Amino acid sequence: MLPRYKRILLKLSGESLSNSINGFDPLDPKIIEQYAKDIKQVTEMGVQVAIVIGGGNIYRGMNEAESGIERAQGDYMGMLATVINGMALQSGLEKAGVNTRLQSAIKMEQIAEPYIRRRAIRHLEKGRVVIFGAGTGNPYFTTDTAGSLRAIEIKANIILKGTRVDGIYSADPEKDPKAKRFQKISFEECISKNLKVMDMTAFTLCMENKLPIVVFDMNKPGNLMSVVTGDKVGTLVS
Repeated sequence: MLPRYKRILLKLSGESLSNSINGFDPLDPKIIEQYAKDIKQVTEMGVQVAIVIGGGNIYRGMNEAESGIERAQGDYMGMLATVINGMALQSGLEKAGVNTRLQSAIKMEQIAEPYIRRRAIRHLEKGRVVIFGAGTGNPYFTTDTAGSLRAIEIKANIILKGTRVDGIYSADPEKDPKAKRFQKISFEECISKNLKVMDMTAFTLCMENKLPIVVFDMNKPGNLMSVVTGDKVGTLVS
């Protein structure tokens, strides 16, 4: 099997790292171990992997009215949560034998390199997985936007959005049993059908830069490999 993409940006939600089956565990070691194995498989094929993770399993600073915390302050708290998730995934990857670098958009030299675009690209060229933490480093921007921005900056071939759902549906599949899953859809259709693939800033960045997105179920072992080798897994937005 040959990889279809040379360089990918894997976007993971913070919630994907958590387990709420037996009480809430924000960082499930088994999920991190599975993700590390899947990522290692694709790096061994020569695919260059960059990762952006959300922070929603630890803190989501979106609702000022409910939290009582100013929006900008809450967003910075959320950025710190993404660095914690990045450190956890870095630990899992290195345990699996994958060379990894964590870069942060907010300076914290003791635990992460500062984000430097050219350095990130050089790490990727040397076969290291690069995790981008702290979003864009600015409040009022989501990690979806950070993922789109970093993907464009490092000239990734595609964004792979790993979720707990196996693609994009016409409606919420948990609420509507008749919801139809799309195998392929255009950016324009997503907008006209009001399908929430990413926030609009992130989505517009991808559309304007002709950067395709695949939404797929990251929690199914082997799915990442299937997407990278071109199997019809998830939904392609192009």
